[in-house]
Amino acid sequence: MFGRERVEYKTPEQVAVMRRAGLVVADALDAVRDALAPGMTTAELDAVAEDVITSRGGTPSFLGYHGYPASLCVSVNDEIVHGIPGPRVLQPGDVVSVDCGAVVDGWHGDSAFTVVLDPADPADVELAATTEDAMWAGIAALATGDRLAVVGEAVEDVVEAAAARTSAAPFGIVEDYVGHGIGTAMHQPPDVPNFRTRDRGLKLRPGLCVAVEPMLVRGSQENHTLADDWTVVTDDGSRAAHWEHTVAILEDGVLVLTARDGGAARLRALGVEVASL
Repeated sequence: MFGRERVEYKTPEQVAVMRRAGLVVADALDAVRDALAPGMTTAELDAVAEDVITSRGGTPSFLGYHGYPASLCVSVNDEIVHGIPGPRVLQPGDVVSVDCGAVVDGWHGDSAFTVVLDPADPADVELAATTEDAMWAGIAALATGDRLAVVGEAVEDVVEAAAARTSAAPFGIVEDYVGHGIGTAMHQPPDVPNFRTRDRGLKLRPGLCVAVEPMLVRGSQENHTLADDWTVVTDDGSRAAHWEHTVAILEDGVLVLTARDGGAARLRALGVEVASL
């Protein structure tokens, strides 16, 4: 776990630059979402995102990061995270998770979404929707909670509620990969677990910026990394979903830096007002 003493707290002026980076990421993901269809290759989606990021004055955060060779992570079906774009052709019914980062004037934004291509398995649709709901619940908890552990508690609550509604086994929460602090680096302290922990975590206060990113699977959370040293897949072949937003805690609440409306629509539905910047 990252040491708490090294957490980077941001000024409102710095958060404003991060908001610019966040909107570049939002633009890139919107373009990828529009392009996503059976027959597209994951490399073609990567080119779409890179073009948007560079045309908006940003730099892809992922490209060259510890040797990573692309601007996106595109993870399909049993791939949980860090799927490398390439010649893979998307097929009808695929579960596709797209993760994107951009840096503007030295400050980062990071966001991800999951879609299920038609014809969609209802269980896959439920997986993606529950993962998104869990992310928003975790973000809302940052506005009302006292310690960072509230994120994981909120994520688990959503997963358990989804299982209760359907009388099905709960989706697995991937514990090996967690959210993170973000700012002048894409990954920095603190870790943001997506599950309940005995450690209550860092005290929440203005200036903290984190990426909230639950990853859920239809089966066991057990996973392994492929020979490319990046792509993480489920051991049992079950399908996975991944959602992420970059969030700033400000004096008057939270602002979702990678959401075009700052998260207003989803957060207000959860009883949380969006902070001003």
